[in-house]
Amino acid sequence: VQLQASGGGMVQAGDSLRLSCAASGSTVSLYDMGWFRQGPGKEREFVATIKWSGGQPSYADSVKGRFTISRVNVKNEVLLQMNKLRPEDTAVYYCAAKMSWENEYKSWGQGTQVTVSS
Repeated sequence: VQLQASGGGMVQAGDSLRLSCAASGSTVSLYDMGWFRQGPGKEREFVATIKWSGGQPSYADSVKGRFTISRVNVKNEVLLQMNKLRPEDTAVYYCAAKMSWENEYKSWGQGTQVTVSS
C-alpha cells in the first residue's frame, strides 16, 4: 500500500487541523493504520492508531481527548482530526500501515508539516 499524507499547515495554539492519509494500491480496511510524528530535535513518536477490525482507537497520552483518528473506507483514507493544538504538537506527521500480524509498521507516507505558534 502506498500512503500520502496531507493537510498540514501553520496554525495558532487552540486551532484545529485535519490531516488526511490517502492510500493507493490496497485498501485501508485491511490494515492497522497509525499516525506518528517527529518534532524538531526529537525522535519519531506514536500519536494514534486504528485497527483494521475496528474497535476503540488508541492514542498517545499527550493527544488523548484532543485528537481523533478515523477511517473513511469509501475514500480509502485515514483522517486525524486535531483540535486544541498546542505549540508542542509542532512536528512532521506521518501515516503508516501494517498488517495485523506484523509487529512494525511497514508502509509509510511522506509526512506533512504541522506548525503551531503560541
